Amino acid sequence: MNIAIVGATGNVGRKIVEILEKKEFQVENLYLLASTRSEGKKISFNGKDHTVGDLEKFDFSIVKIAFFAAGSAVAEKWAHVAAEKTIVIDNSKYFRKDPDIPLIVPEVNSKQLTHVKKKNIIANANCSVIPVVVALKPLHDLYNVNRIVISTYQSVSGAGKEPMDELLSQTQDYFNNKKLESKNFTKQIAFNAIPHIDSFLENGYTKEEQKTTDEIKKILDKKIKITSTCVRIPVLVSHSISVNVEFNKKCNLDEIRKVLSTSPGCKVVDEHKDGGYITPVEAEDKFETFISRVRLDESQANTVNMWIVSDNLLKGAALNAVQIAEALIKEDFYGQ
Repeated sequence: MNIAIVGATGNVGRKIVEILEKKEFQVENLYLLASTRSEGKKISFNGKDHTVGDLEKFDFSIVKIAFFAAGSAVAEKWAHVAAEKTIVIDNSKYFRKDPDIPLIVPEVNSKQLTHVKKKNIIANANCSVIPVVVALKPLHDLYNVNRIVISTYQSVSGAGKEPMDELLSQTQDYFNNKKLESKNFTKQIAFNAIPHIDSFLENGYTKEEQKTTDEIKKILDKKIKITSTCVRIPVLVSHSISVNVEFNKKCNLDEIRKVLSTSPGCKVVDEHKDGGYITPVEAEDKFETFISRVRLDESQANTVNMWIVSDNLLKGAALNAVQIAEALIKEDFYGQ
């Protein structure tokens, strides 16, 4: 199968290349694409260097799937062009709210891929939303979720490579007693926490918080009540999410742990002792969505708290995109 990756030189694009190789995805020809300024760069795949080509010169009719990992502006301009000739899996936020474009997390709603032929585009969900719905889908099936209170603690890699570099440079400058410069964040990110991701809306929420609500409703259930706070923290990779979940039915902790332990994509690490939980560092480069600190909310009936951690560049982006491609192939949605 011929595959194209748009935005191949970025954080997520490179991770897609790595995952295709790790999974031994049946790639006959891999076409790596980016802007003109990245044309000619080399990226290794299966022991062979591949030269990055110019997106504007590429003929998408020669590939079966095109992964887009280059942001909303590129998706807006080029995804429909590509979708006239192939199936597009887009990692940006641009298409997520479109009712005719499926928003897919394979463990949760792969059946929605039957709608792919409406526009030949599939949207990859937000990097914090994906681990939340992976963890909550089996519990929603069991107890029916009524309300979710979410607090996300998101790593700087979710904003791109330059913000990662800024965290490292600010950390170095801090220890060298130099003035810290903030170019990619509204406040100093080193040794800090910034309760602000994306721009503010009139209701006081940010776009990131609104995306969290809208996408969970679209993927899981539009009747669920959701409120969220999204925070950027000085961690390079992996997002952490504190979730308070109220169910419509009486819940049982032992049953919750058992169900989560056997659910696709989930791994429960929940020991009530020092270190008996997962942190962002441990989740990096792992495919699983980790669930820890599962406990009853003693202030409200039928409610539990949990701590969810996932590598935002993998399951939160690149891995989920590749899993969408695998689901397409498995379910034979081509040509329908």
